[in-house]
Amino acid sequence: MSQHVRNGGDVVVETLTSLGVTHVFGIPGQHALGLFDAIRRSDLEFMSSRVENNSAFGADGYARVTGKVAVMFVSTGPGALTSLGALQEPFITGVPVLVISSQVPRRGIGGRKNGLLHQVDDQQKSAQNVVKSTAVVLDAAHIPTAIADAWAFAQTVPAGPTWVEIPQDVLLEPAPLPPVSSTVVSIPARPARAELAEEAARLLSGAERPVILAGGGVRRSETGSKQLLRVAEAIGAPVVSTAGGKGAISFGHPLSAGSWIEDRYTTELLEEADVLLAVGTTIGEVTSNYFTFAPKGRLIQVDAEPRALGSNYSGLGIHGDAGLTLEAIADRLPMGSEAAREQGAQVAADLRARVEQRLAAQDLETELALMHALRDAVPDDAHTFWDMTIAAYWAWSAWDPRDGEFHSAQGAGGLGFAFPAALAAAAGSGRRTLAVSGDGGAMYSIAELATARQHGADVTWLIIDDGGYGILREYMEGAFGQATATELARPDFAALARAFGVPAHVATVDNVGEVVARTFAEPGPAVVVLPALLRMFAPTHLDGHLD
Repeated sequence: MSQHVRNGGDVVVETLTSLGVTHVFGIPGQHALGLFDAIRRSDLEFMSSRVENNSAFGADGYARVTGKVAVMFVSTGPGALTSLGALQEPFITGVPVLVISSQVPRRGIGGRKNGLLHQVDDQQKSAQNVVKSTAVVLDAAHIPTAIADAWAFAQTVPAGPTWVEIPQDVLLEPAPLPPVSSTVVSIPARPARAELAEEAARLLSGAERPVILAGGGVRRSETGSKQLLRVAEAIGAPVVSTAGGKGAISFGHPLSAGSWIEDRYTTELLEEADVLLAVGTTIGEVTSNYFTFAPKGRLIQVDAEPRALGSNYSGLGIHGDAGLTLEAIADRLPMGSEAAREQGAQVAADLRARVEQRLAAQDLETELALMHALRDAVPDDAHTFWDMTIAAYWAWSAWDPRDGEFHSAQGAGGLGFAFPAALAAAAGSGRRTLAVSGDGGAMYSIAELATARQHGADVTWLIIDDGGYGILREYMEGAFGQATATELARPDFAALARAFGVPAHVATVDNVGEVVARTFAEPGPAVVVLPALLRMFAPTHLDGHLD
């Protein structure tokens, strides 16, 4: 065997190592072999999925749990393109992922019919809808800067995926530069403009019925939760969490009004605020209760993504990181009174009580029992991952993350997120996770049982089997009186899991909590199958009235 000559693939791996990267996700491919061969000579740990979109979901989950930039290697053409559907989720949700894709040799880039395997006319253009930036590196000397810039930009708020392409020949040719041992990285802050923070503080301090809507941007900001509490306690404002904002304020805090964003009582509370402070949320389709929300007072909207400001509702728009902006507002607020905090706490408690009364008046024993059983079964500090399934729609509103974190595919709404994200998060963090999927969504991820077994990931996968796409069935029956194309032939999920060497259990609603709890006491992956037909709660009384 000839002696190895250091090449562009080595420069990539050296650069990643100098940035502190420890894990890489992806699937090998012909044009990317130089990347994967270089991993062999490094300390990087590689997790190979079975389908590229699941590599992207895995990178997303890893980044959410660890707080690090997740790195993914994909190969040219079919591999790169297959990853794009899953990259839409971290792009919309704001999760830092760095994708390093191979390319055809330099002579073939931009060629339409060169006869090169995997060739795409413009691979960058395909990625641009779901990443923050793209770059093509045509010389090994440019690799460290291109990767460092993309790594930093992935974290710059609003965070999201970035994309770097390196042609096959650049990865394989000798690299005439010294080994990379340092990188130059600059991550700009996003503070609010002083006059906007001043105006927000003036409006909030004069409000009689202030309310705060906390979105995912609060959670993702390093100081978001801390500064949210400062503002809420200063003005005595009840805080409603969006699905993405769960955990921004503890559900146990007196000012927490929960996250029942699809219930009209919550929508009404937001509407009746004389000043509503919405932070880190677009007030989008779900958060606005499907655009039934119609604010009557002043709206202050804070977001790190300038395009989000005023995109659905007009108001005072403040471009800035959630934590830095809330800090600037809190610094300008007078000391809050105990009476105001007590009043806000009473409003929050009343709202949650009214929602519970509405639920109790509906025939939802199965769904409520399932949510309670799972919450009791899963450790308080566990990270949970939820696919687009009826149980997840319930969890958007009902799940209390306690000391852990709640993650769902609610940003882009794609199927197949939960299991690959949870298993990569478990493998990368060393902590057991829970994934919840329906039987339809489970089929998107079923191949990753092999990944979970290969890497010994401590992940529990709960598959709720209702024989089809349950939420689409419910939507279509409600809209058209009957459903079409929602019923599915599916495997015996427990037997299939065992065929992969993964322990599997079939549960009932009565014992699912016990079964899930047992898997948290055992090492390695586990599957729990729950045959159950769930349905959604009604956001108003069945006659459509609020009261």
